[in-house]
Amino acid sequence: MFPFSFPYWNNNCYGGEPVSRKTRLERKLRFLRTIRDDLETKLAGLNAAISNVEQQLNQEDVTQV
Repeated sequence: MFPFSFPYWNNNCYGGEPVSRKTRLERKLRFLRTIRDDLETKLAGLNAAISNVEQQLNQEDVTQV
């Protein structure tokens, strides 16, 4: 889906200490929530745009009758 590896999931960039499974899962969860929040914002914008177009179409139908 993405052309890059997900940041910090399995990347041990903090030195030689191993990262626990719990820490990896917490990072993954934080990343996924960030993606979800971004998608929710985009979806709200799309819904608003769709609503505006529908209102414009309804207004044109009323004025043409």
